[in-house]
Amino acid sequence: MTYIYDLGNNKLIEVEIILASGKMPLKKDGWKFDWNKLIKEKNTKTYVLRLKNNPQSVEGLLQLRIESDMLIMDVIEIAPHNFSSSNKKFDYVAGCLIAFACRESFKIEGNYKGFLTFTSKTNLIEWYKKKYGATQALGQRMYIEDSIGLKLIEKYLY
Repeated sequence: MTYIYDLGNNKLIEVEIILASGKMPLKKDGWKFDWNKLIKEKNTKTYVLRLKNNPQSVEGLLQLRIESDMLIMDVIEIAPHNFSSSNKKFDYVAGCLIAFACRESFKIEGNYKGFLTFTSKTNLIEWYKKKYGATQALGQRMYIEDSIGLKLIEKYLY
């Protein structure tokens, strides 16, 4: 089972991460990416994190791609109401999505099994290092190695 933290009610809420389908969140509603376009990209899988008791809710989205036996986290976004602010509704959304991506990386066969790679925005590099144990490879390219991934899976996906 997977949970995110409801800051307003001070409790854990059960969520699920499923393959995305149908209508996606819109930029006009505060999302930064055009998920209706991203979901159509070839050789990718898009996942939605939603509340188990409210399947219409979208708390975060994740797009993964496999390239050269490596799992790449192309895009990750949390819902606008979960941004760091005084009105933040839920916590642990990004952690759950990243841990899910790490778990998916163990399904890859080859030299990079268990490794998750991604390109970070410059201002988030230190945050990924500190919060998720990511390693900076070259420039903005980062990765989470298998042993760190297992810890994230244990912490966020129970």
